Amino acid sequence: MNRNSFLLVFAALIIGLAANSFFIVNEKEQAIVFQFGEAVKTDIPVGFQLKLPIIQEVKKYDSRIQTLDEDPDRILTVESKYLLVDSYLKYRISDVLTFYKANNGSFNSLNSLLAQRSEFVLKNNFGKRTVKELVSGERDELMNIMLNVLNESVTDLGIEIIDFRVKKIDLPANLSNSVYERMRTERNRLAEELRSEGKEIAREIRAVADKDKVVILAEAYKTSELLRGEGDALSAKIYADGFSQNPEFYEFTRSMKAYVETFENKSDIMLIDANSDFLKYLNNKEISD
Repeated sequence: MNRNSFLLVFAALIIGLAANSFFIVNEKEQAIVFQFGEAVKTDIPVGFQLKLPIIQEVKKYDSRIQTLDEDPDRILTVESKYLLVDSYLKYRISDVLTFYKANNGSFNSLNSLLAQRSEFVLKNNFGKRTVKELVSGERDELMNIMLNVLNESVTDLGIEIIDFRVKKIDLPANLSNSVYERMRTERNRLAEELRSEGKEIAREIRAVADKDKVVILAEAYKTSELLRGEGDALSAKIYADGFSQNPEFYEFTRSMKAYVETFENKSDIMLIDANSDFLKYLNNKEISD
């Protein structure tokens, strides 16, 4: 090897050592410096950092919020009813060294442990409650309780649970039809009860209305008869008063009215004695003149 080749190799070695002497940690990462396989530095700030080349090694881990969304779990309630509970949780690394020691820096291993512990928390809390309590207004309170419990159970994993939520609660397929059928039967029974009550109320209202109708008609007839009687009495009195003041005029007007009614139709024919009292006013020449 000539001198130039030796210089090139030496320069390359120097450059390699220099490049291996620093590393960069961005704001999305947390890092651990290892020396001979043992963690020697964990509290590493963001930015440009130095390390011993070859001897020391750096491992970086994503410090952003992670999401674990597993398949729905089959959970038993206090009523011994199975539910399919679909949940998710969000977490992030809080202690990178603990995280590394617990899972050897593997998110897959961490997610497996988290799935087991979240399922345990769900079963423990759902098993103390009824279906109604789980889907009612207590749900938010229940989520907070489970979030706190789960956070306490993962302190050995070096992470912090940011959020723990139940997305959906369903009945298993083999129970859905029977449950829906019971619900349908119950609703039909309730509907029949309401219809029966409505018909009974309608009959009572109709009976009261018919009774009121009879009473109102009777009162109206009574009032009309009283008014008719009063009118007839007043009419008779007026006629009597008029007759007593001028009987001849009263008789004359009555005869004129009778003539009009009798001979109203031109085709009417009446055979009567010319000297009849009915025709006395027609035969009276003084009136005619």
